[in-house]
Amino acid sequence: MESTLLEALKLMVVGMSTVFLVLLIIIWGGKLLIKAVNRFAPEDEPVENKASNLKTAVSPSVAKAIEKAVAQLTGDQAQVIEIKKL
Repeated sequence: MESTLLEALKLMVVGMSTVFLVLLIIIWGGKLLIKAVNRFAPEDEPVENKASNLKTAVSPSVAKAIEKAVAQLTGDQAQVIEIKKL
């Protein structure tokens, strides 16, 4: 009985160590991938002023009316980013 308990303990330690090492490899690999992506494919610069896009497409009063209508219909959960004439 003693030998089976020792064998079970050894198997448990080996299994848990293997899982721990695999998780460490995944974490390190993820961090390395993030660093590589940030280095070779940097993020685009954000658009400075989205409100200016609204003013160039339509008049300011129409843009305000559209924004208020969208806010009312969605319960202030949506935002107008761009308005284009079709």
